[in-house]
Amino acid sequence: MNVLIIGSKGFIGSHLSEMLKKKYKVWGCDIFTDYNEGNFFLVQPSNLDFQIIFRKSQFDICINCSGAASVPESLKNPGRDFELNVHNVFLLLEAIRECAPDCKFINLSSAAVYGDPKETPTTESNSLAPVSPYGFHKMLAEKLCSEYFQFYKIQVCSLRIFSAYGVGLKKQIFWDLYTRSKMSHLIELFGTGMEARDFIYIDDILKAIDCIIESAEFNAAVYNLAGGKACYIKQVAEIFLDALRWKGDLKFTGNHRLGDPDFWQADISKISELGFSPGISLEEGIQKYVKWLSSLE
Repeated sequence: MNVLIIGSKGFIGSHLSEMLKKKYKVWGCDIFTDYNEGNFFLVQPSNLDFQIIFRKSQFDICINCSGAASVPESLKNPGRDFELNVHNVFLLLEAIRECAPDCKFINLSSAAVYGDPKETPTTESNSLAPVSPYGFHKMLAEKLCSEYFQFYKIQVCSLRIFSAYGVGLKKQIFWDLYTRSKMSHLIELFGTGMEARDFIYIDDILKAIDCIIESAEFNAAVYNLAGGKACYIKQVAEIFLDALRWKGDLKFTGNHRLGDPDFWQADISKISELGFSPGISLEEGIQKYVKWLSSLE
């Protein structure tokens, strides 16, 4: 099987490339490279032409791991977020329609499409009510996938990833806590600490994507990717800072940050039916992440 990974230098894309190379023939695609890598397409962000790639090689599956992934940045620059998370998905789908209509397309979406769900655990059939430009744009990308399945019979599915973390990720809550712990004995976070997220470690994301490749329906289906457990931010932060052996005060401002939902917990029954079950607990994942952080020092 020939697999093309768009955004192969990013957090999920780089891990996914290494994992899938053990089973399939894998090509990478990104806006930068080390120039020593085989099976790789370098693209220019100012003039993306994915059709050239699909004309050069035949792929069975294209996995889109590219795009912006920051709620605050989407609020500051919604145009850039739209371009990376919507327009580029359109370009990929058009390239597949024009050049490789039998190629399956996996779109990495986000739990941000749900916004602040009224019902938890949240199923894929829950209504979508994003609370940030990032969430809106991920929702639009999913709708594009549905459009190309309905009108052009392109085989697509979208994966709504909840709070991803793991070795190599230099953003989001754990990286933020790590960098702050190096600078101060006082860390202040937005909110009350009673907000909840559903974390999923990178190894489990890879396992879930492998299940998708092997068994998913590519009829514009959507799947939640998460651990299936709600974790309160205060507790998560304390576990992480204890693992760092940090001694200081952790406080919460009580102020709500625009675009941040209060409570996330995924129902993962649908992907579980494909054979997926989370294998890395939050505590184990944090220990792996902290070990990686120590290697940077």
